[in-house]
Amino acid sequence: MNKKIVIAGGTGFVGKYLSNRFGKAGYEVIIISRQPGHVHWDNEAAVNEALEGAEMLINLAGKSVDCRYNEQNRKAIFDSRINTTRMLGNALLNCANPPQVWINSSTATIYRHAQDRPMTESAGESGTGFSVHVATNWEKAFFDFRLPRTRQLALRMAIVLGRDGGVMKPLKNLVRTGLGGKQGNGEQMFSWIHIEDLYRVVVFLQQHDELSGVFNASSPCPVKNKELMQLMRKHMGIPVGLPMPVWLLRMGAVFIRTETELVLKSRWVIPEKLLQAGFEFKYPLPEEAIKNVLTDES
Repeated sequence: MNKKIVIAGGTGFVGKYLSNRFGKAGYEVIIISRQPGHVHWDNEAAVNEALEGAEMLINLAGKSVDCRYNEQNRKAIFDSRINTTRMLGNALLNCANPPQVWINSSTATIYRHAQDRPMTESAGESGTGFSVHVATNWEKAFFDFRLPRTRQLALRMAIVLGRDGGVMKPLKNLVRTGLGGKQGNGEQMFSWIHIEDLYRVVVFLQQHDELSGVFNASSPCPVKNKELMQLMRKHMGIPVGLPMPVWLLRMGAVFIRTETELVLKSRWVIPEKLLQAGFEFKYPLPEEAIKNVLTDES
């Protein structure tokens, strides 16, 4: 019998990468999605069958937050996370042989705007606002389930850096068009994780039965926004980039239908629990991660 992993919401940037890496590792990877060719969320029997006997469930489902936070989008962002988490939890309760591990995505945005000190799992402080409201309710929906045969871990993911999607495409476009300077005052912290390290974190957590609860999935070396943009310019060979003041960012966000929070909130997150557990990052430093993502080096 093939080893089996289920990835819910696995058709996005992160899900495709994890699916490919686990496939190469010899797993049968089953995707739950609303897109054709996968197990459909509305097919309860198929979802239950997919989960039955799987080694691990990874839930990445949720509408992208890269949009305007109007009433309709707020509801979709909230419901797409809470409802899918509850659906999966109920499906696991129906399994005779449920996955041993359930990793549910969360977000490092659950912490407050932080420029005074880093946020860890043990000493981090929750913020306020819509994004924090979503994150806290998302984690509550996840941990409300009591699953004696399934170990539960919530990954508070920082911004994921990879070649095939995520934040790198818009950042590269800014640099190419000469707007690759600091955003706002440039002092806001940028917490990140290389997508290969995210995969390695998932594998590490799967292999360590003693670990459960909330984990910050972020590099141990966050970087200031202005330093991030300097690295982008350096490795793209574009020495100069005009800064983008807050007023311009707010105006531009309206036109490209997004929110300035995505670049102006200071996310200063440290993976305290992963480091204490002995996890070693392949890309701990921003320079080597940015270089890898922007070049063909492996």
